Amino acid sequence: MAQEKTNVMRLLGQKKVAFTRHYYACPDGAVDGRSVAALIDLPPERVFKTLVTRGAGKQYYVFVIPVTGELDLKAAAKAVGEKSIEMIRQAELLPLTGYVHGGCSPLGMKKQFKTVLDESARDLETMVVSAGKIGAQVELSPADLANLCRAEFAPVSK
Repeated sequence: MAQEKTNVMRLLGQKKVAFTRHYYACPDGAVDGRSVAALIDLPPERVFKTLVTRGAGKQYYVFVIPVTGELDLKAAAKAVGEKSIEMIRQAELLPLTGYVHGGCSPLGMKKQFKTVLDESARDLETMVVSAGKIGAQVELSPADLANLCRAEFAPVSK
């Protein structure tokens, strides 16, 4: 697989943030998060997925949760001060964020949305998120990711 630099990697380099690149083969397209963790030889608790939602007030929110978990919609709504939230449709993802399903990163979206990192990431030395393309991941400190995304930590996964 071609190990090209993604825009997320370029952004991290410009901001002088320490990170590690991870690449994996995915000949059939997107793979689930647990499979990604196995392919890059890391525990699934350190690999996170990026989910984009819409609140009752029509605002968009980004949640970064472990690949082993599910987004707790009630906790997520509470974390962002909404009455309720729902996942956006897959067809909305690319036009809204610039990313495809399976390659969505909390970094480098077309527009910066309010972002929440699951509380479980706070005490990790490093965490892994998509590098903005299927087949590429970046590993960085949760504090650096939170700083770059202007994210908060909250218990939003179950």
